[in-house]
Amino acid sequence: MEPSFSKHFFTSSLIVLLFTTCSIFCSISAARDLAPKTNTEFIKTSCGATTYPKLCLASLSSQASVIQTSPKLIACAALNVTLSSAKSTSTMMLRLSHGHGMKPREVAAMRDCVELLSDSVDELQRSISKMVNFRSSGFELMISDVQTWVSAALTDEGTCSDGFAGNGLNGNLKTVVRGRIVNIAQLTSNALALINRYASVHS
Repeated sequence: MEPSFSKHFFTSSLIVLLFTTCSIFCSISAARDLAPKTNTEFIKTSCGATTYPKLCLASLSSQASVIQTSPKLIACAALNVTLSSAKSTSTMMLRLSHGHGMKPREVAAMRDCVELLSDSVDELQRSISKMVNFRSSGFELMISDVQTWVSAALTDEGTCSDGFAGNGLNGNLKTVVRGRIVNIAQLTSNALALINRYASVHS
């Protein structure tokens, strides 16, 4: 009887061990499979609070693994995307402003816009630096500064866009430039919305 009992006990123990091991690995696997979906859903939900949710999702979805489910990281990511777009557009406009065949009105509008975008880039950079280097105390002051700077950047971009309104400008030039500026302004608006969301979650 004893050998039979020992064999039965060993078999039962092995089954329990295998079941436990399987449960652990299955849980880990499930968590890995779920994480990307959770991160993506977080970005979708966060972008839903912005004025331009489709643009928000398109500009941030590739960074889901970095953002994860952090309100701070998604706000920082949105600022970085906006900054990159503002820099590239400023460079493009500076190059165009030195081109031949442009009307004085067009050159003036381009150069004014480059200056405004330079201010916008500076404000976005200050905002990113403030958020990245922030530790624990003084959150309200930090977030207030960031909101002020990003709002100022949005105003600068709006003023730049207004400079290309009305008649007297090359149609293609106006379409291209205003399209780029509007895109930056929309990205900035989204970033500000995500910053405000971060502020509300943190408080």
